[in-house]
Amino acid sequence: MTTSDTSADIPHGNLTTVEPGVSRHLKSKIFGWKLWNKHNTQAVGTKVQTPKPPAAVESNVGMPIPDGQHQPAQAELLSERDIERLGRERPAVFKNAWTEIAFVFSISMSQVLAEYFISGFNVVLPSLVKELNITESSAVWPASAFSLVVAATLLIFGRIADMIGGYPVYVFGMAWLFAWSVVAGFSKNRLMLIFCRTLQGIGPAAYLPSSMMLLAKVYRPGPRKNMVFSIYGTCAVVGFFIGIFCSGVSAQFLSWGWYFWIGAILAAITAVSSFLTIPSDTAEARKQGIKMDYMGAALIVPGLTLTVFALTDSAHAPDGWRTPYVYVCFIIGSILLGLAVYVEGWVAKSPLLPFDIFDAPYMKPLVVSLLFFYGCLGVYLLYGTLYMVNIMGASPMQVVAWCVPMVVGGFIFPILCALFLHIISGTVLLIISGIGWVGTGVLFAVMPEGASYWAFAFPSMIGATLGIDITFNITNIFITTSQPAKRQGLAGAVINSVLHLSIAFLLGLADIAQVHTAHRGKLESYRVVFWFQVGCAVASLLIMVFFVRVNAAKSEMTADERQQLMQVEQSDSQGSSVNQEK
Repeated sequence: MTTSDTSADIPHGNLTTVEPGVSRHLKSKIFGWKLWNKHNTQAVGTKVQTPKPPAAVESNVGMPIPDGQHQPAQAELLSERDIERLGRERPAVFKNAWTEIAFVFSISMSQVLAEYFISGFNVVLPSLVKELNITESSAVWPASAFSLVVAATLLIFGRIADMIGGYPVYVFGMAWLFAWSVVAGFSKNRLMLIFCRTLQGIGPAAYLPSSMMLLAKVYRPGPRKNMVFSIYGTCAVVGFFIGIFCSGVSAQFLSWGWYFWIGAILAAITAVSSFLTIPSDTAEARKQGIKMDYMGAALIVPGLTLTVFALTDSAHAPDGWRTPYVYVCFIIGSILLGLAVYVEGWVAKSPLLPFDIFDAPYMKPLVVSLLFFYGCLGVYLLYGTLYMVNIMGASPMQVVAWCVPMVVGGFIFPILCALFLHIISGTVLLIISGIGWVGTGVLFAVMPEGASYWAFAFPSMIGATLGIDITFNITNIFITTSQPAKRQGLAGAVINSVLHLSIAFLLGLADIAQVHTAHRGKLESYRVVFWFQVGCAVASLLIMVFFVRVNAAKSEMTADERQQLMQVEQSDSQGSSVNQEK
């Protein structure tokens, strides 16, 4: 392919995959592009070249993420071979494999710690209830406060990450989690425990969207990104197992405080490694000029908090939904959320949740489906544990042993997924994961009393890890790839908001179902909950089958590149129209 000067036609920035109808004067042969000069019958070939990466340094501290990932200083058109190569090779920001491994470790620990403080707390909670004299009706709040704060503040921290970069927000989140985990281990009463769990939640709210943002900025679409995101997703299952293992050991052999202190040690290690190994994106982020939406934040946070609080506490309130504080909180929360929708859609100049983020093909039905899928995860983790303890008579350490298949599957399925994501349609894999979620609920719902673990619980564990690992990996890659660089913090916030809000809402509904059928006995009330989970899984699966299409995650241009390609074509079309008028 010949090369000529096209600086007048191609603006600075990245180019991305072609949209239908994008090109009249730009004609494609797969991904090998040629810019055609209307007034010259000879094609002017252009080959896309990304800028030279900065010289490698000994440490990644303070090293900016090179613009070549999303916003190169100078764009050139990429051949199909170039795109495939870029999707497989190590990003230029990493000097060698060890610096990349250290980066992936630091980011993946965000999933480990988030799951550690969610899943493990359910196992250590009985010891806390006994030692701190917490009533059964009050026990839900130490468990729920953490997830509630995470869900309510994710969008705010996602915006802050877009404003100042994911690096400082990520390190802050880890350091914050470390501090309040240490304090939580010294809790003397219920109020102190709830206070510490609430403040703990700010840490994951900061580092979860930042982690997704940093991964998406560093890795281009392609097999390497698929593998890294699969490792990232695997670590959620690792965190789940480490959480229940450490809480089981703490509750049975040490003291419950050690559950928090072990988590604090892990957070401290991650904070230090993150500070040393994550490349800085602060300068790049500040150039975007993104502003905070204070009005949206003032409506969304209390709106979500009050609504989820009412839903969660209604099952344990003295008169249920007739209790004044329950319906008052629900009404006020609903009004605030309604106002937030109006402000975000028609008032805010820089909305916290811009509605056009859902304009990507199949994004709306995918998010609705994920609300049901991730809700199934929350219901299964809590009530599966309660079933094994209260119905099957498992000890804390026996529960840990019984959950080992989830960990093993959590290693195997994501790696297999990563190897075939660029070959197999994402829709097919999502349908397989949906079938796994349906089977998981059915097995617990029909399990007879005294049934064998191997006949029912074991295959259910396999179905659960099949469901969450495939769903999490594919949808994370799809959502982050569909958004430009300046919105990666928002994309990470949306992904994690859907995860935590769906768990909070559907757990609240499951709790209501369990409480209102408790008169039938624990076994029957648990079965009602699992049939509720099955219904959610079926609804999600049907949405995936009929309304969602996710292609194989191949090497391709980024969202920024696609946008610029459209701008080039529009500029060329306008120039042609002017020449025709002349």
